[in-house]
Amino acid sequence: MATPRFILDIREKAGDILLFLPGVVMVVFDARGRILLNRRVDSGRWALISGIPDPGEQPAEAAVREILEETGVSAVVERVLSVFTNEPVVYDNGDRAQYVDIVLRCRAVGGQARVNDDESLDVRWFAPDELPPLGPIARGRIELARRDDPTWFAPAPAPGLADPGYSVP
Repeated sequence: MATPRFILDIREKAGDILLFLPGVVMVVFDARGRILLNRRVDSGRWALISGIPDPGEQPAEAAVREILEETGVSAVVERVLSVFTNEPVVYDNGDRAQYVDIVLRCRAVGGQARVNDDESLDVRWFAPDELPPLGPIARGRIELARRDDPTWFAPAPAPGLADPGYSVP
């Protein structure tokens, strides 16, 4: 996997401590309603297209850049689907990271789906009813993208409430 230069610079000083990092994850649709996926080099599994914004880069800019870099597809961002903090991950080299993913619904506007960098083994369009094996988080993000629901985020308890089971009627 291509680790961004700015993260390598941080790692030189910080070692393998847990880094809290932004991430963008894209659910990309084509005109036929198919979903763009890549089979990742690091895991060998099919996944939604994703990446890390560069310092100063807006999430939508990072999404458009990552989609093009990884798949050869030009896309536009349509809306924010969710904001989600993932569980921490530990990489093979011992580095630890935790990502806050901004999940975006995108629409392809050009290009041709192909392996376009060293992060993917395969890149393909899939009909929603013909998806390869995906984890529950990715499937949930795809389902959210197929609906017109408001942006999803994990709710926080109201301040000062002692009972976490309390709900407002």
